[in-house]
Amino acid sequence: MEPRYAWIGNKTEKEPGKPSDMKEKENFAELIRRVLLQSYAPPSVITDDKGNIVFVHGNTGKYLQPAQGQASLNVIEMAREGLPVELRSAILTATMKKTQVALKDLPVKTNGGVHGVDLTVRPLLDPEATRDLLLISFQDTQLPLPEKPGKITRVNKKGSTKRVEELEQDLAYTKENLQATIEEMQATNEELTSTNEELQSTNEELQSTNEELETSKEELQSVNEEITTVNSELQAKIEQLTDIQNDMKNLLENVNVGTIFLDDHLAIKRFTHDATKVFRFAASDTGRPLADIRSLIPDVDLIPDVHEVLESLIPREKYVRTTGNEWYHVRIMPYRTFENMIDGVVLTFSDITALKAVEAEALAARNYAQNIVDTVREPLLVLNGTFEVVSASRTFYQTFGVTTEETQGRSLFALGDRQWDLPGLRKLLETVLPKDTAFDNFRIEHDFPGIGHRILLLNARRIPDEEGVTHFILLAMEDITPQGKEGEKGKPGRRNKKRV
Repeated sequence: MEPRYAWIGNKTEKEPGKPSDMKEKENFAELIRRVLLQSYAPPSVITDDKGNIVFVHGNTGKYLQPAQGQASLNVIEMAREGLPVELRSAILTATMKKTQVALKDLPVKTNGGVHGVDLTVRPLLDPEATRDLLLISFQDTQLPLPEKPGKITRVNKKGSTKRVEELEQDLAYTKENLQATIEEMQATNEELTSTNEELQSTNEELQSTNEELETSKEELQSVNEEITTVNSELQAKIEQLTDIQNDMKNLLENVNVGTIFLDDHLAIKRFTHDATKVFRFAASDTGRPLADIRSLIPDVDLIPDVHEVLESLIPREKYVRTTGNEWYHVRIMPYRTFENMIDGVVLTFSDITALKAVEAEALAARNYAQNIVDTVREPLLVLNGTFEVVSASRTFYQTFGVTTEETQGRSLFALGDRQWDLPGLRKLLETVLPKDTAFDNFRIEHDFPGIGHRILLLNARRIPDEEGVTHFILLAMEDITPQGKEGEKGKPGRRNKKRV
């Protein structure tokens, strides 16, 4: 029967050199090395000197399994039943003596059965390695067959002798391990004694340092209280500043007004997204002079206005149109700090394209309506819902000898010498007209300044909006004065210089 374990001396072999100028041979040699390693190398693990696994080769499941409880990669704790004691001793011997240890025919219990394994622990002697590593290999072997019952009586004595030899070998091996452990403990004890002396010296130094620290602690305690107070105030200021920054961020993102902040050298500090509709900004333009950025306003240069505002501190406003035919209301204002210091300029761009379109439509509609009014041969007034004159026909101005300034924007009942301030007319306009929409042939007689006595028939029409509220009132006047009762020469007189 072979011995259960054996000592094998150190073996170190250098890997053949690889020619640096032959890449194909390199690949071929690497392929052969891998195939041989997969085919002939037994399952192995590489561990440190404490047994912690750092690399695994091959299927080691027959020899190692995860231990119960907290996860561990220690090869001794993961070893299956029958291996931990022998494996621990082999790792200790290989680490201390820097030699290879081989154990033969170790019984390992796997899945209810027992099979044999040869265990080899080899130190990896690499001068460039930063720590000691071990290569532990496992190779299956056939356990000796148990002796037949019929031969027990004849070979009992011989079997007992073999068992004693095995026990003696185990005892000798255990003694060697114990002696190695004792030597290691003695060396450790000497180191601990030396360390203890150093610690005593260090303790004395620490004692004096501790006294100094106690004094410093009291001073630091006082300083810490002051810092805590200041920190609380700063924390409150930071929270307040954060709230203000969040408010400003949401405000700038939701007002839909392009905004550009410039410093006192007219360099860009920040800008909002809507400002990119007027200037070709990029995210990297912060810090560049505004004059270097291309503008989408072809006919207006805002830089001189910005300089003027920065020098005079007087805000400026103007209307500009971009190349995309969009209108903006530009406001240029000084940037003032909380200390009322001027720290640059702020430009805002409000999109008024829709307003300009409505304004143009309203102007066109007004001109259209005024042309219609001027075409009517009879005097005609256009009143709003509060009976103020919105416009009047050319015939009205010619007939009554008044000007636009004396008419437009004034109440009907205040025109001239208040000749239109009649109770009957008021009742028709204020009471009857909102219900009936129109009234016809309301007769009035009056001596008008400059044109004399006149008899007029008034006709009115109410123009409501979509909600039925009076929007405009058309008031037409028909002159039915007999020829003999007309003013001088039967024609309208010249406009009286006296205000009507």
